[in-house]
This record gives sequence, C-alpha cells and structure tokens, in this order.
Amino acid sequence: MTTELPGGGRGDDALVTTTSPLFADSATDRRIPRRWVVSWALWDWGGAAFNAVITTFVFTVYLTSSLFVDPAVVSAKNAESGTSGPAHTAYDAAVAVLSSGLAWGVGIAGIVVALIAPVLGQRTDGSGRRKLWLGVNTGVVVLVTALMFFVVGQPSYFLLGVALVAIGTIFYEIATVNYNAMLVQVSTPKTVGRVSGFGWGAGYLGGIVLLLIVYFGMVVGDGGLLHVPTENGLNIRIIALIAAAWTLVFSLPVLFTVPEIAPNARTPRVGFFASYAVLVRDIGRLWKESRNTVLFLIASALFRDGLVGVFTFGGILAQGTFGFTSGQVIIFAIAANVVAGVSTLLSGRLDDRFGPKAVIVTSLVGLIVAGLAVFFTHDLGAAAFWVGGLVLCLFVGPAQSASRTFLARVTPAGREGEVFGLYATTGRAVSFLAPTLFAIFVAVGGAQFWGILAIVLVLAIGLALLLPVRAPRRA
Repeated sequence: MTTELPGGGRGDDALVTTTSPLFADSATDRRIPRRWVVSWALWDWGGAAFNAVITTFVFTVYLTSSLFVDPAVVSAKNAESGTSGPAHTAYDAAVAVLSSGLAWGVGIAGIVVALIAPVLGQRTDGSGRRKLWLGVNTGVVVLVTALMFFVVGQPSYFLLGVALVAIGTIFYEIATVNYNAMLVQVSTPKTVGRVSGFGWGAGYLGGIVLLLIVYFGMVVGDGGLLHVPTENGLNIRIIALIAAAWTLVFSLPVLFTVPEIAPNARTPRVGFFASYAVLVRDIGRLWKESRNTVLFLIASALFRDGLVGVFTFGGILAQGTFGFTSGQVIIFAIAANVVAGVSTLLSGRLDDRFGPKAVIVTSLVGLIVAGLAVFFTHDLGAAAFWVGGLVLCLFVGPAQSASRTFLARVTPAGREGEVFGLYATTGRAVSFLAPTLFAIFVAVGGAQFWGILAIVLVLAIGLALLLPVRAPRRA
C-alpha cells in the first residue's frame, strides 16, 4: 500500500515505495514514518532563520546600511540639497564598499566550504555519524548567530559582522551537506520530489513566520510593537538572538527522530588529510560509473550560484536601487517567501511526474526572463521590483528543490554524504562568481542595478551547461 506526503492523501503513518538501486535498503519495500519526513523538514523550517534573517533580508542588509558608513559621509549626504551631488556620490561609493566587503567575506567562506565539504561528507558516510555531525554543525551556527548580537551599528564593528556571517555560512553549508544526504533516508524513488519540495517549502514558510514575528515585534514603526530601541541597531541585534533560538528549537526533532545511518564498510578509515587521496580516487570512479552525475554537478554549480545571488543581493538591491526602507524589505521578504514556498510545494509533484530536469530548465528560463525585466524596468521604481522580484521568487524554490532531487536520483546508495559534499563543493568552488561579477557590473555600469545582469548571466551559463545532461530515470 502507498501513502502520500503529509497532508496529501491516504492516511496511515508511512510512505511505502517501489525499489531502486540508487537508494539505500532498495532490496525491499521501505516504510518511512511520516514523523521522519516532518522532523527532517523542520530542520529546513529552522534553517530559515539563517537563510532569510541573517544572510538575506535582515542582518546583511543591516551590515550594508548607513550605520556602518562614516558618520561624516552620512551627515554630508543628509545636508546636501536634492538627491544627487558629490556627497550623495561619496555615500553611494561607501555603501558599495560595504557590499563588496560582505561579498568577499562570503566568497572566502565559500572557498573553505569547497575545500572541506566533500571530505567531511565522505567521512560521515564511512563512520555512520551523519546525524551527529548535523547536530554539531547546526550547534555552531546557533552559537555564531547569537554572537551577532554584539555587532553594534558602528563602522568599527563591520568586520566583526562580516566574519560572523562568513563563519556561520561555513558551518551552515556543512550542516546542509549532512541534511541533504538524509533525503534518501526519509524518501523513496517515488516520493523524493515531493519530500524534497516539502522540505524546501517548509523552509520558506518558516521564513515567513519568523519574518512576521521580527517585523511586527522589532522593526515596524519605532522598534516594533515591543518598542525596542533602534540606536546602534539594537533591534536588529536582538533579532539575531531570536534567529539563534529559532534554529536551535526546530533543529532538534530530526536529531531525536530519524535514525542514524549504518557505517559504510566500503569507505576506508583514514586520517583527515589522507581522505583527500581517497576523494580523488572516488571522483575518478564516479566519473567512470556515473559521468552524468559529474556533469550535473558542474552545471548545477553555476545555476545554483545564480540562485543564491538572487536572494543574497535581492534585499540589497531593494534598498539601494529601488528605495525600500528596512521595514519594506522585510515586507517584501515575507511576500517573497509566500510565493517561493507555495511554488516549491507544488513543484514537488511536478518533479515526481515530469522529472527534475524539466522543472529546473523551466525555472531557469523563468528566472532569466524575470531578471531581465527587472533590469530594464528599474526606472519604474518599487513597483517594478515588487512584480519582477516576486516572479523571480516563483522560480527559485522549484529550481533549488529539483536540483537536490536530481542528485538524489542519480547518487549510488551509500555515497550520499560524499556526493552531496561534492554538490556543496562544486557550488562553492564558483561561489565567488556571482558576487564578483555583481561587483564588476556595478563598477562598469556605474549603478547598483547593473549587478542584476551579472546574476542573469550566471543563470544563463548554468542553463546552457545543464541542457546536454541526461535526465535521471523516474520511479
């Protein structure tokens, strides 16, 4: 007998599936309790605190705000009549420096992830400690997020803020390797698209709830309904503490509910640095056994960097180019998460029916068209960003979810941590691309909105590399 994803149909407490040699325990029908699926998805719900609040719509926008610009430059801008002039130019240049500094910090974090992610994933496969390391890495993210409370809204604290964002990014990405690898533990070949979409959708919906809480509690008006003082960014710093608690609470269910994997006897027990030699050997073996997987890893590295760029620079563009206030950025973020969450939940069924490649290609085409529309209509102001930005969000979630299921469908059983580690590495190996091109396009074009073309370019290159990759078979 077969049941659906939570909320989706027939009603016992398990998902039963057909078999597939690409999934662990594929020799027999697998019964997956619903509580495993829900507990696994709740980690994504909790991870929304770092994704939506810290790196996208609140804390990074805070780091690139006027609080971290030299007060003399801010005063000169405020004193200058009109909306243009030398003081405004100096202020815009200062904000651009902050954006570049943040981009470099995130880029360095990406290099670290690229170097260590596949080895750590490989070692968790061999040791049978995938869930343990998910807990450890998530714990570090919680700690670093809480420490962001000490990033006072003054220029001298900017580097501390960037450093904490970078460290949090490293551990969050490594935790995501363990989390993504667990997808095959809580899904089957027949339901992997819906389960992945359920997880991504939970992440977006969790972002909505948390953003509503922090907006009305800490941001709207003068310090929100709680009337939190805004001096030196105190209200934003308290939001960091709330985000840390949110991540902690919702990361616990998966750690207590989903069983740990068994050790993989095929993975040799070697030291950390010797693991790189094993990794090189295994990549060569993966190229021979599943070349299509390697080609997908390369293509996805490009388009996923573009997807990250959409959210990383979305809030910054809303504020710097389209004139949104911090509160308006959060309101847009809530609407964006609603759109992305609903579209991702729906796309899971399309993934299982038509395959992940069809979903990814459709989403990338939609993203490219919407991105170009935002670029060419930037003079229309906030209305253009509202329409174009929400259309972009319509396609981001489905592309992210389907990318994960594509890889889950082609990964040999027992090597999920290693392959998803490579997934993180290939993505992070080019994670400098979107931020660097963004900075270059802004410098050459002379205005922040030119960075939109950089993101569109990265997405287009990823799409071009994806088209020749063979779609995985469906259950």
